[in-house]
Amino acid sequence: MTPRFNMRSLILNTGATLLLPLLILFSLFLLLRGHDEPGGGFIGGLVAAAAISLKLFAEDYRAARTILRVHPLQLVVMGLVLAAGASLPALFVGEQFFTAQWWNLDLPILGNLKLSTPLIFDIGVYLGVIGTVLTVVFTLAEAEHS
Repeated sequence: MTPRFNMRSLILNTGATLLLPLLILFSLFLLLRGHDEPGGGFIGGLVAAAAISLKLFAEDYRAARTILRVHPLQLVVMGLVLAAGASLPALFVGEQFFTAQWWNLDLPILGNLKLSTPLIFDIGVYLGVIGTVLTVVFTLAEAEHS
């Protein structure tokens, strides 16, 4: 009887643990930067999905699902609702469908916060891309374990 060895790489596991928070922060940076310069919800979502996929490859399916905390299809639905909902505020003020709206919120803790429908749309795309990519990756990982 041959002993079973743990095939996980210590270097990959340590690297994934260190890189995961940095990649998530970088994905949020790309998401928020996308209005004025290259970036946005799509590329930010790809970076975030790659970070969680790295955790899947370094450890296992259960560890990656624990990080995500929700089913990836729920992220797709939330993203679609946000992206579609970003079109509605323009209709309430009598402008054309999907016309950008901007609001300045003066919050005591955060200070002056600028909120816009393009940002809401980008957040929806961000969540949708993360959910879509991770649905595919998790489905392939589940199929491998079966």
